[in-house]
Amino acid sequence: MSGHSKWASIKHKKAAVDAKRGNLFGKLSRAITVAAREGGGDPEMNAALAQAVQKAKDANMPNDNIERAVKKGTGEGSEADTFMHLTYEGYGPSGVAVYVTALTDNRNRTAADVRHIFDKSGGKLGTDGSVAWIFERKGVIFVSTEEFDEDEVMLAAIEAGAEDVLVENSVYEIRTEPTDFMGVREALAEAGIGIEGAELTMIPSTTVALGESDAKKTMRLLENLEDHDDVQDVYANYDIPDEVMEALAE
Repeated sequence: MSGHSKWASIKHKKAAVDAKRGNLFGKLSRAITVAAREGGGDPEMNAALAQAVQKAKDANMPNDNIERAVKKGTGEGSEADTFMHLTYEGYGPSGVAVYVTALTDNRNRTAADVRHIFDKSGGKLGTDGSVAWIFERKGVIFVSTEEFDEDEVMLAAIEAGAEDVLVENSVYEIRTEPTDFMGVREALAEAGIGIEGAELTMIPSTTVALGESDAKKTMRLLENLEDHDDVQDVYANYDIPDEVMEALAE
């Protein structure tokens, strides 16, 4: 789940993901299989596959699992043929915009489930385009401010094609166009700059500030969405103070 209080949300998300690694690996495998089926099994020739594989590696998914997922996608009669990419848009109980991506083999089932999750959490599923305009697809890479010099990070990132470098709490937040994401990431690694986290995400143009009570309701909605087997990613334009986010992660 991606919002404005980014670094705190990543720590919160990691804690939740570690407890559900089996569920996460299943979703990552599905994404790799579908990407391989749609664009071929060579990551160097298939950007979507390269990104799906990198995401799996970031989650410490075993290489054997990754290779099996790729072969599953390139094999004859692959079940990946039955999966479709879908998006859902809506609002949380506090007016937070929520954008959901899914991979499913049953459109009606997933739509009904997602609607139910919104309804029971005090939110409301909207129509296509109702919140998409708030978000812009970007690559985001995080580097520790404690370990690396700002000028060093800034120079390496911009030379590699990054759009911007922001300083947020204890990290540099490097933003890229989606097409430049992998190249910038590789350039940083070659320059000896360690990466704390990286992902293709949706950056909101506006945010909704939340106190602790509304933050709890919103995070419950987002976590329930992420728990669904068909849901791949959940993005939201919340702005939660770090101390509140850290309290929720405990």
